[in-house]
Amino acid sequence: MRQPTKSPVQSEQVTCDHERMNEAATPRLTIIGGGPSGLMAAEVACAAGVRVDLYDAMGSVGRKFLLAGKGGLNLTHGEPFAQFVGRYAERRGAVESWLQEFDGDALRAWARGLGVETFVGSSGRVFPSDLKAAPLLRRWVRRLHASGVTFHMHHRWLGWADGGALRFAVPDGERSVTTDAVVLALGGASWPQLGSDGAWVAPLTDAGIDIAPLQPANCGFELAWSEHLRTRFAGAPLKPVVAHWVDRHGIAQHRQGECVLSEYGIEGSLVYAIGAELREQIATRGEAMLYFDLAPGYTQTALAERLSAPRGKHSLGDWLRRRAGLDPAKCALVFELTGKPTLADPVALAAQIKSLPLRLRAPRPVAEAISTAGGVRLEALDETLMARKRPGVFIAGEMLDWEAPTGGYLLTACFASGMRAGRGAARWLRR
Repeated sequence: MRQPTKSPVQSEQVTCDHERMNEAATPRLTIIGGGPSGLMAAEVACAAGVRVDLYDAMGSVGRKFLLAGKGGLNLTHGEPFAQFVGRYAERRGAVESWLQEFDGDALRAWARGLGVETFVGSSGRVFPSDLKAAPLLRRWVRRLHASGVTFHMHHRWLGWADGGALRFAVPDGERSVTTDAVVLALGGASWPQLGSDGAWVAPLTDAGIDIAPLQPANCGFELAWSEHLRTRFAGAPLKPVVAHWVDRHGIAQHRQGECVLSEYGIEGSLVYAIGAELREQIATRGEAMLYFDLAPGYTQTALAERLSAPRGKHSLGDWLRRRAGLDPAKCALVFELTGKPTLADPVALAAQIKSLPLRLRAPRPVAEAISTAGGVRLEALDETLMARKRPGVFIAGEMLDWEAPTGGYLLTACFASGMRAGRGAARWLRR
């Protein structure tokens, strides 16, 4: 039975006083990447008495974290643990072990330790009380500075030199750094302008570490829209809708939610939640079929009866609004994907509205995605997230081969994997 959760970071917190340390005898850990995973690894390693240097390619840490909080920072989710870990699909077993040490409740307790209270929204998502990422990040970085973590900005990791030193590109050339161990927390390949560009794939591959190809996750999907739909309805929400699809095992699935029409296709939380399945189907078959129920409040029979009433002088669009409850965006989608014979037949039209076929051609490029699938295969790491073929190299966060939908699941697992890697590195150094 799981025990009540408290923040492991708070329970372990100690001060790393470098003036009192014997620097020659104290092991040194280098952390590369200043996102949540890297910062958490720095915090727990420093708390364990390790000297920590953190390097980042950008001018400040947490760039993508700040972007994620632009519309309200979704830190974690408030659903029960058993449901929570189910969001990690094939990687549930591994991620669950991280979350048993640092779950959503622990993340909220950790934030409280920084003076940031949180609340659970109506959807179950957890946010800081002020909905902002910047105050939390500032307090966290200030605490890391005070505990002794040394930050080095504008250092882009290039890999290893022949002698094993870490190579960094810096504004005035190149720099080599020797260290006792390293935690790599460089992110995936989404939003490369914020620093996570996937350039780490080449040096890790050269080091013999097995990597699954990087792919877009939590991204939109492309459809062949007409110019009318692209120009008139891009950005329009579709809510609520129920998505129906057949998964890779041949089992019919459905999920209710919201999404958005875009100039290239569809995007939004409902699409992100089933994106991994859609992406795999496109990779296997060249396309994925998704069926939208645009009127979930009516059965098909009831809808057919409502549409069969005399229309009089009402236009079909107005009739669909009055009798099926469809807003202009849903009506436009029906007209886009429905032939004239079906539009003229109330029974057939009701069937179309209840199961509107969308033929998805491709996911959007990984650089546009919210997150990345693929990465360092977990089988290439031990339980502490150390590379089996590269002792002393630990890997955390979105570099790893796992994925999850938006809703707080991504951030929580990034924090938890950073804790696992930071603790693992500290223990390895002590040995």
